[in-house]
Amino acid sequence: MAESSNSYDLAKTDLNEKNEKNQTEDSSTAASTYFNERIPIPDVGNPRFSFRKLWAFTGPGFLMSIAYLDPGNIESDLQSGAVAQFKLLWVLLASTLLGLMLQRLSARLGVVTGMHLAEVCYRQYPKSSRLILWIMVEIAIIGSDMQEVIGTSIAIYILSNGKIPLYGGVIITIADTFTFLLLDKYGLRKLEAFFAFLITVMAVTFGYEYIVVAPDQGEVMKGLFIPYCSDCGSTQLMQGIAMVGAIIMPHNIYLHSALVKSREVDRSKKTEVSEANFYFFVEAIIALFVSFIINLFVVSVFAEGLYNKTTDEIYKSCLAADNIHASVFNVSDGADNLVTVDIYRGGVFLGCQFGVAAMYIWAVGILAAGQSSTMTGTYTGQFVMEGFLNLTWKRWQRVLLTRSIAILPTVFVAIFQGIENLTVMNDLLNVLMSLQLPFALIPILTFTSSPEIMGSFSNGVIMKIITTLLAVVVIVINLFFVVVYIQQAPAHWAIYLGVAIIVAFYICFVAYLAIVCMAMMGADFLKKLSIFGHWIVPRSSSHLQHDAIDGEPATEMSTAANETNKQLYRSIPE
Repeated sequence: MAESSNSYDLAKTDLNEKNEKNQTEDSSTAASTYFNERIPIPDVGNPRFSFRKLWAFTGPGFLMSIAYLDPGNIESDLQSGAVAQFKLLWVLLASTLLGLMLQRLSARLGVVTGMHLAEVCYRQYPKSSRLILWIMVEIAIIGSDMQEVIGTSIAIYILSNGKIPLYGGVIITIADTFTFLLLDKYGLRKLEAFFAFLITVMAVTFGYEYIVVAPDQGEVMKGLFIPYCSDCGSTQLMQGIAMVGAIIMPHNIYLHSALVKSREVDRSKKTEVSEANFYFFVEAIIALFVSFIINLFVVSVFAEGLYNKTTDEIYKSCLAADNIHASVFNVSDGADNLVTVDIYRGGVFLGCQFGVAAMYIWAVGILAAGQSSTMTGTYTGQFVMEGFLNLTWKRWQRVLLTRSIAILPTVFVAIFQGIENLTVMNDLLNVLMSLQLPFALIPILTFTSSPEIMGSFSNGVIMKIITTLLAVVVIVINLFFVVVYIQQAPAHWAIYLGVAIIVAFYICFVAYLAIVCMAMMGADFLKKLSIFGHWIVPRSSSHLQHDAIDGEPATEMSTAANETNKQLYRSIPE
């Protein structure tokens, strides 16, 4: 044990030296703060619970929770309230609890192995499989980035009273992203404090709307705890499914497993690993509770204010309030139909019904949601690229690439189609998030269930059953949502052929990931199968010690981490 401890100290010293060297040579890599600065955990003896320790572990969970508050989620919330009143609040609660379980698995993987999910995927899957996984996760990141761009540009449009056109707001998001990402140079705690500030802004602004609108509290409680939707049709069903897809973000699972590496945890000691798992879980509970309350505010505001309202009613209300955006509800056809709502129309409605201050405060909240999500999305992209490809890019290069891909189609729609179609794009992006969900759910379930990777911290039988059932339910629900959405596509043989090819490939790859998952969970007969020329056998912990797989070079970050892992994996309790 003494020899192992000395080896750990030497490896840790070597890791710190390499980190200092990396920071000197190139301080502009994204995520540089998270891997060059680690928060020490205070020694407070052996109390059952310590608020000092909880404070030291606080940070990663709140950054993770921002994905539950991005503009795509906010739009899904307000649409839920508008079409189903309070009847889908229990879906919001259940989705958040499901997200908490998945985030727990993500954090445990990062704490126990010292590597995030993308890095473990790199070491466990063959090259072709991990490249496909990387592409799928990148698609999810870019799709989320587009939602954040849309939300930010709409917020700027409202705050400027339409003086800054939509495409102008889209372009502004390029500059502000670079500006805010400079904050990590001031230290990890200050960066986390800034994210906490943005969450506070959302809580205050959306909380203000909740107080002003004053929804029926009895109906709120009934909607939360009675899992039933009376008199609900296909519209309400689809909206409930959309809420699940919007809340559980695939790339967020990759993010959380990386963020927990920012705390100093001696992984050669089982007690410290257990302690870290506990405090990160407590922090995740608090963070997701805050995000849940904010989402609850949004659903309830529009459930009280917009449910069963027609477009004509809202338009007359806006004219009476002399709102400059009233024309958005001036439609020639369907004026007597129930109003359809999105982030933009939702803000205008609040201004018409509850005063112009409510509209501007709504826009401030959306702006905070867009900015915070943009920053965490950039970190996620860097973690994923470094993990899957063993490739390190400078932060500005990464931002320029992903933001350009996100902005080009958004600018095109903003210029040539207008704000109505810009918000419709959000619905398409929610479908895209649904499609990518299995590529985070299955890997995290696979690796956290493997004793070869997690040691005694692997999922037990009950947890395996629960998480597997939940994963299956979520995947089936989201695929159903996608199928229904595809049915609305134009009827043309070329479209159907293209969709059929994509769906066939998609199902085959998901099935492959599921087979690997079952093999790692103990289905020994599957380990004798060979797929794509590779045996489906979990690599032992010794394979996780290598700096490179298949002859590919390791990044400075992964090389330094693996120097430590060579000692730490021998110490994971079996």
